[in-house]
Amino acid sequence: MRSSLGLSLFTFFASLPAGWSYNLVRDHSGQNFFQGWDFYGSWDNLTNGYVWWVDQTNATQQQLAYVDSNGRAIIKVDNTTTLTGTEPDQKRNTIRLTSTDSYDFGSLWIIDLVHLPYGCSVWPAFWTKGPTWPDNGEIDIIEAINLMDHNQMALHTTPGCIINQGPEATGHSIFNDCSKASGCTVAEAKPNSYGPGFNSAGGGVWATQYDATGIFMWFWGRADIPASITATTSTSGIDMTNWGPPSASYPVGPQCSNFTQFFTPQQLVLDITLCGSWAGLQSTYGGGCPGDCYKDSVLGPGSPKYDEAYFEINYVRAYTTGTPLPSSTPTTSSTGGVTVITSTIIDPAPASSSSTSPGKSLANGQDRSTAFSLAAIVFGMILFGATLL
Repeated sequence: MRSSLGLSLFTFFASLPAGWSYNLVRDHSGQNFFQGWDFYGSWDNLTNGYVWWVDQTNATQQQLAYVDSNGRAIIKVDNTTTLTGTEPDQKRNTIRLTSTDSYDFGSLWIIDLVHLPYGCSVWPAFWTKGPTWPDNGEIDIIEAINLMDHNQMALHTTPGCIINQGPEATGHSIFNDCSKASGCTVAEAKPNSYGPGFNSAGGGVWATQYDATGIFMWFWGRADIPASITATTSTSGIDMTNWGPPSASYPVGPQCSNFTQFFTPQQLVLDITLCGSWAGLQSTYGGGCPGDCYKDSVLGPGSPKYDEAYFEINYVRAYTTGTPLPSSTPTTSSTGGVTVITSTIIDPAPASSSSTSPGKSLANGQDRSTAFSLAAIVFGMILFGATLL
């Protein structure tokens, strides 16, 4: 039986003061969108898709990555070239971007999109990874294939992390072992989270909270985006208190009690591949797409097959908790060409400052007595709830 305790705790923390908020550390939008990203410049050696993720020079020359007249970033599959297949495994050009920033626990990422890539063979993703993939964890925020009509979220870890979906989440849990090939997967239950439905509805927003107490993902269609998000600017912070329950909830638990064991600071990744180890499987491709994924989709004219295979992005923003930093400059350290943005929040170690329930972290500067009072209330609620179960 589902306990109401989790929902009560979630409601309790959702009503906390607006001071429990996040401060902007990176804004990718407008003409500066492509600053702070690396272009991959190689073939898809991750999922074995039939694509070449081009470098920035070729992406610009071929108009595969640019900012349009509306100030939105376009990231797309080449739909102008006819591939004849005369060369073995001839590949179609597309884009993979990886952020030069790497974000530690206590981070929040928001992406606002007007259009998502879709169509037969198309496999877009907005996800995160640690410096050594896949050993340092992976968070799939947006991922779908072919003619799917909904988004799918997941975590991927090394063996030893099994997570049961938090009771407050609205998505449908599919798998809970994060070390399996599919990861611990949640299907979006809200309408229009992928495909033509998403695009015709004006797009939407995803938010992901990356915390030592858990990882939480929200999705809203354009008409339902919270006011605290629509009111944000390229320089302002953000408050989460009116967001409601997440679509996917991955709280720490008995079978995955220490996220620092499975996740390190994460880089953001945006990419589109074609076919590959998921979209190209006959069991998935054949569920509505004709023929063979490579021969009948990738090869031949690019249009009209790939006319809808593009991201159209208003912005990608990264936030951290704690006291606002001077001139929105994050606390950083450089590691192998990647800038690690460290949070000013609690140390996730058990002996450090108190932390809150999933979905909230205490920022430096919060009154310690308030923190311990809140912790006492929470533990009291847990103990009281346990006596009723």
